[in-house]
Amino acid sequence: MSYSGERILLSSERESRVSRFRFWVMLVVPLAALLFQIYVPLVFPFLSFLDLPLLVVIYLAVMRRNPVSGLLMGAAVGLAQDSLSKNPLGMYGIVNTLVGYFAASIGMKLDVDNLTMRLLLAYFFYILHQFLYWIMERALLRHLPPFDWQHWLVLGILNALVGAALFHFLDKLRVTA
Repeated sequence: MSYSGERILLSSERESRVSRFRFWVMLVVPLAALLFQIYVPLVFPFLSFLDLPLLVVIYLAVMRRNPVSGLLMGAAVGLAQDSLSKNPLGMYGIVNTLVGYFAASIGMKLDVDNLTMRLLLAYFFYILHQFLYWIMERALLRHLPPFDWQHWLVLGILNALVGAALFHFLDKLRVTA
């Protein structure tokens, strides 16, 4: 087999791993996650640790395996999250954009249908999100928030567990070819 034949084979193999979603899924799922983030902790304060918009960005970016779409999804969800919260506009937008881009880039290289890999990715990207937000708060807003890494590690585990269950549910919404 020639070099060009192998290249085509690898390209078609990569294309077959890219997940497709209906347009309504790409709109409704992030919107539902944002509404959950706003309203559910008002009734159930113990669920305020969940960052569902971030988990949705991670899932959609990793499964679509396209850095540009991951970047755009992260930016859209982050800016919507900023506009619906008391945070300065752009903080979540910038951080979720970076997370969406990195998640999609990693999704291109790894098998992300594995439960263990999904737990690790959700955990890693939650910690990365918290760290980037901490840096942005210090650099852009000149706030001096505490570097509470132990708290982040525990919340990362909880978000990763919820993320694995959420990812399993969202797998049902994929378009099968």
